[in-house]
Order: sequence, then C-alpha cells, then structure tokens
Amino acid sequence: MNITKSIRGLVGFAAIFTLTHAGAQQSQPAASAFDQFKALSGEWIDVDGVGGAKGKVLAVFRLTGGGSAVVETLFPGAPHEMTTIYHRDGNDMVLTHYCSGGNQPRMRARQVSGNTIAFEFDGGTNLNPAVDGHMHDAVITFVGPDEIRAHWKAWNKGQPSAHSPNFRLQRKKS
Repeated sequence: MNITKSIRGLVGFAAIFTLTHAGAQQSQPAASAFDQFKALSGEWIDVDGVGGAKGKVLAVFRLTGGGSAVVETLFPGAPHEMTTIYHRDGNDMVLTHYCSGGNQPRMRARQVSGNTIAFEFDGGTNLNPAVDGHMHDAVITFVGPDEIRAHWKAWNKGQPSAHSPNFRLQRKKS
C-alpha cells in the first residue's frame, strides 16, 4: 500500500514537473522576442527612405507599463503618426497597431525563429476584416542590435493589398 502511494506520488510529481517544464519552454520564445523589442528603446533612422524620411528619425521605441510593453511611434509628430504596442500575452508575443486609418488591428506572433518574429492578424477594433483596409501581418527581423527590418502587409476587402511597407531602420547614433 505504501509503495502504491509512493508510485502515485511520483507519477503526480512527474506530471507537474513535465507541465511546468513544458510551459517554461513554450514561453521562452515569447520572452526572448519581448527582450529583443525592449532593447529597441531609442530613436531609429529611415535608411532607405521608404518612409519618406531618409536619414531622419522614422520611429521611436520606449518602454511603458513598468517594462511590460514597448511603444513604437512611427512618423513621430506627423499628421499620420501611428503607434504600435508590443507585449506578451501569456506564452505569446502580441501587438496592437493604432493606425492612422482609424483602426486597431491586433496580431499574434505565429512564428518566432531566431531573430525573426512573424505576426498574423488576430482581430481588431474599428474594422471589418472582410471589407476594411487594415494591416494584417508583420514580420520584424532584428538584423543586429542597431538595425531592424519591418515588413508590413495590408489587406483590403478580405484579401492581400498591394500596400506593403518595408522599413529598414538603424539606431540613431548620439
């Protein structure tokens, strides 16, 4: 009888350990991705001029919420300024894009592979994805500590649109 209780106890402990360990492994990509976003704090220069500001600040990143979220301001101070907020949601990395188009698409990282994070549409506010134009996907690549590339894909009327801004940004040197 004591042996049976001991075996049941060990099996229970093993199950708890396995679940806890698996959870830690699953959250690791999101934690690593979020750490990469946190390291972006500062001003970033438009390298190629795609944003219309070649050689000028195109994006500003800052931490907020006690370090629980990263705020990206794109086209700071311009009438079409936009904000994207990156944060974790449990084991996932997510973003909400506050677009100059007046909608707020949400995206969830569907793939975290090394220095590349691929986000896919996961709902939003002020938009009907079957009708309204909106940002639908984003791929952010951390080329190095001072360079990132962002590829955004818009959708309109329920299908991919030709509007696909690609940005190459370098950290502004002091």
